[in-house]
Amino acid sequence: MEQNIHVVGIVVDQRASRAPDVQQVLTRYGSRIISRSGVPDPGRERGIITLTVQAGDDECRQLEQDLQQISGVLAKSINLGPALTADCR
Repeated sequence: MEQNIHVVGIVVDQRASRAPDVQQVLTRYGSRIISRSGVPDPGRERGIITLTVQAGDDECRQLEQDLQQISGVLAKSINLGPALTADCR
């Protein structure tokens, strides 16, 4: 399966109550997540998370869909292209 690099942006409203559900999804895809950055927005009870993911397109779409099934969570991704392998020089 071809793997690509994706950037996934996630906005979590009412983050205190929804964070456990979001974390459960992210744990499921943990082996595909290369980096994760989160910023709380305490004035708005919102959290913003940015992921860098190395996965096939279908798997990244499924991650997006799994996150969006959580009420108050918005997730969008962009495909940055093929992941480099050790064979690429």
